[in-house]
Amino acid sequence: MRTPGIFVGALGTFTPPTVSVEWAVANGHYPSEDVEMHELGGTAIAGEIPPPEMALRAAQQAVKRWGGSPLGFDLLLYASTWHQGPDGWPPHSYLQRHLVGGDLLALEIRQGCNGMMAAMELAAGCLLAVPERGSALLVAADNYGTPLINRWRMGPGFIGGDAASAVVLTKGPGFARLRSVCSKTIPEAEALHRGDEPLFPPSITRGRPTDFSARIGQQFATQSPAAAAMATMPEQLTALVGQALEESGIQMGDIARVAFMNYSREVVEQRVMAAWDLPMERSTWEFGRTIGHCGASDHILSFEHLVRTGELKPGEHMLMLGTAPGLVLSCAIVQVLERTAWA
Repeated sequence: MRTPGIFVGALGTFTPPTVSVEWAVANGHYPSEDVEMHELGGTAIAGEIPPPEMALRAAQQAVKRWGGSPLGFDLLLYASTWHQGPDGWPPHSYLQRHLVGGDLLALEIRQGCNGMMAAMELAAGCLLAVPERGSALLVAADNYGTPLINRWRMGPGFIGGDAASAVVLTKGPGFARLRSVCSKTIPEAEALHRGDEPLFPPSITRGRPTDFSARIGQQFATQSPAAAAMATMPEQLTALVGQALEESGIQMGDIARVAFMNYSREVVEQRVMAAWDLPMERSTWEFGRTIGHCGASDHILSFEHLVRTGELKPGEHMLMLGTAPGLVLSCAIVQVLERTAWA
């Protein structure tokens, strides 16, 4: 999707203190053999801070950096991958009460790890559709320190991290421009993250732990159609990135940095960087390996880190690329236009 006239007004993040994999191994949480295999350094742990509170803190930072009124947004999108609070309660209402008010459309997005890119696509379309609409607030937050999921063994090649992120999308002005955002799905791989579990009653209501490693392992062990469909993912990713580059009017050589999910080195290198013959130094893996896979916030956390530290300079482009259950593939290209006051 081309996004003419859509800018990034500001970014906000909340990342709690991190713990090392060495600590996790010493305390029996993380397999010692995985330390060398995956080269992950640690993860962020929020303790008992609720995800909506983390989202509020990230959103407050983004609004402060932006300088606009929090009551002036036309859209609020809240992305999450794990439970946010009492069942049946919408977490975005917490941000409406404490920050943005109720005179706007507010929705929760359950699009897995690609939630923020899905939010960008929806928000850009919403803003472009009506001339009077000017800005949108996108947030994501997760805290995996709950029963029925083990952050240290959530899935192959990653550790669950707690964090929140926020993006102000605006018709301008902004410190960066959203050049393109697009997505596609490989529906034949739908069962990959479902495994052989029944659809009803939902496993969480029966007290069954969520274990993506077990579900994915079951699909590959049985040589299911979902596992076979995974073979098409490299070409699908290539096509998707090609679409985003074409819509942005640039080539892969113009991409300064690439953010994938905060996975192990071999996953980031083999699935993404090697596919375009890019060195790992142009990825955000070194940063991501220290905070864990923070649900839908990974890409924005990396974007904010690169801007704040000056590693992504005015004029440079960044590619965000991710996969999510479904199997959904998403990517976005942003270009930094100017140095921010908070860098």
